[in-house]
Amino acid sequence: MTFFEAFILGMLEGLTEFLPISSTGHLTLAAHLMGLDIENNPFIKSFVIVIQLGAILAVLALYFKRFLRDMEVWKRIIVAFIPTGILGFLLADVIENVFLGNDLIVVVNLIGVGVLLLFVDRWLQHHKRYDDVNQMPVPQAVLIGLFQAIAMMPGVSRSGATIVGGMTLGLSRKAAAEFSFILAVPTMLSATGFSLLRNLNEFRADSWGLLAVGFITAFVAALLTVRWLLGFVSRNSFVPFAVYRIVIGVVYAVFFLR
Repeated sequence: MTFFEAFILGMLEGLTEFLPISSTGHLTLAAHLMGLDIENNPFIKSFVIVIQLGAILAVLALYFKRFLRDMEVWKRIIVAFIPTGILGFLLADVIENVFLGNDLIVVVNLIGVGVLLLFVDRWLQHHKRYDDVNQMPVPQAVLIGLFQAIAMMPGVSRSGATIVGGMTLGLSRKAAAEFSFILAVPTMLSATGFSLLRNLNEFRADSWGLLAVGFITAFVAALLTVRWLLGFVSRNSFVPFAVYRIVIGVVYAVFFLR
C-alpha cells in the first residue's frame, strides 16, 4: 500500500461510514480496483478497520456535549452495544477470515439492504413515534443493537442497519441517523482495539505512517459528511442511498464476481 492509496481509502471511509451505503463494501471494491489483496493481507484487513476510528472521532467532536451530559442517551448506547459486543467477540475469526473481502457477500448485501431500505423509508416513516432518541424506551435499544450486529457482514452497512432498525422501532429519519452516529462510538472503538491487538505483529515500521494518513483523512471527511447527512435527512428520504446501493451492487457483481 502506498500513501496515496491510504489517503484514498481514508477519504472513502470518512465519506461512507455514516451513510447507509456500506463503508466496508466500498473499501473492498476500492482495494480491488487498486490491486490491494484485502482478502488475504492481514495488514490491509486491519487498516480498513482501524481507520474507522478516525471517522468515529468526528462523531465525538460533534456530539461532545451530549456524550458528557446526556445520561439517558448513554443508557440506550450501552444497551444497544451489548449484542454487537458479544457477537463481535465470538465471531471475530469468522468476520476477518470468511466475511471480510468476500465479493459475493458484499454484492448480496449491497443489493439486499438497498431493497430493504426502499421499503423501510417508504412505509415506516409514516408510522414514526419518536422524534428524539431519548423518547424511545430503553429496552428497544437492544433490538437496534441486534440490527447493528447484522452489519458485521461486509456490504450491509452498520449505519444502514441501525437506521433501518431505528425506523422499524418508530424513530424518525433524523433520530435514527443520530442514534446510528452515536452508537458507532463504542462499537468501532472496540472493533479497532480488538483488531490492533490481534494483528499488531503484522505491522511494520512504515505501517503506522499509512495508518496515520488514513486515520486523519477519515476524520476530516467524516466531520463534513455527518453535518451534511443530518441536514439532508431532515428534508429528504433515504431513497437515493437505497438506489445507489443497488446500482453499486450490480456494478460490483458485473466486474468482480467470477
